[in-house]
Amino acid sequence: KQRRVFINVIFFYSPAGIGAFLKNAWNKEPVIVASCAIGLLGAVLPFLSPYTKYTSMLNAAVPYNYPVPVRDDGNMDDVPAHPCEPKGRSLDWLKNL
Repeated sequence: KQRRVFINVIFFYSPAGIGAFLKNAWNKEPVIVASCAIGLLGAVLPFLSPYTKYTSMLNAAVPYNYPVPVRDDGNMDDVPAHPCEPKGRSLDWLKNL
């Protein structure tokens, strides 16, 4: 009995065993198998998408905390004198896509 269980475990982890399991599950419960496949695809697809790289680059370029508007007295190097003054990281890579 124990040897038969061991053989079944080995068979399940082989590609033929997984295929047999999926075929049997599809024949018994196709809705559950389809929903599991869609869920697995939804979890894996964002990591395979080419947009993931550009999304992370945009998130890195946009500041999380925006500076509070203050009156510039001329001694503040990190505060732009005007809101349109370019400060911080450049977004030229986004224009060149």
